[in-house]
Amino acid sequence: MPITNPVLQAIADRRSIRGYTSDPISKEQIDVLLKAAVESPSARDAQPWHFTVVQNADLLDEINEEAIKNFGITDRMHIFYHANTCIFISADSSNSWGRLDCGIAAGIIALSAHSMGLGSVILGMPGGAFEGDKREHFEKLLKFPEGHAFAIAIAIGVPSATKEAHPIQPNKTAIVQ
Repeated sequence: MPITNPVLQAIADRRSIRGYTSDPISKEQIDVLLKAAVESPSARDAQPWHFTVVQNADLLDEINEEAIKNFGITDRMHIFYHANTCIFISADSSNSWGRLDCGIAAGIIALSAHSMGLGSVILGMPGGAFEGDKREHFEKLLKFPEGHAFAIAIAIGVPSATKEAHPIQPNKTAIVQ
């Protein structure tokens, strides 16, 4: 079936980008991404999320170092792929669907970024920075509201590279009637 809908085309074309230029993302672009984020659906319309935009390279480097240390990673990887913007999404810890809703919001942000010509990659690895002694330090720096915990992050920037679509594995869907 040919894709004729722009939304379905964006889903088909979006890639997880792991290389970015140093070009900044504008305030207007960030505002659009945050508007899309808060318009995401959530269970019972609880909106259990908080979005923190970080464009401070030193802070992203500090979070990177703590995460790879806590995961026991020995190579010098950068979990944000040197993107100059990252949105950290924290979830209300008392909401049983909060982390799932935050994941949905991350997907909405990724598609919105793609629609604006930006690249993104959804990240769970920054969560490692919140597993150790610096958890409260990072929660304070990232202005997580009381009772919120790291859920997911998304690095965003101007892509310096892209990649081919991943092959679709067989037997990943079923229809029951």
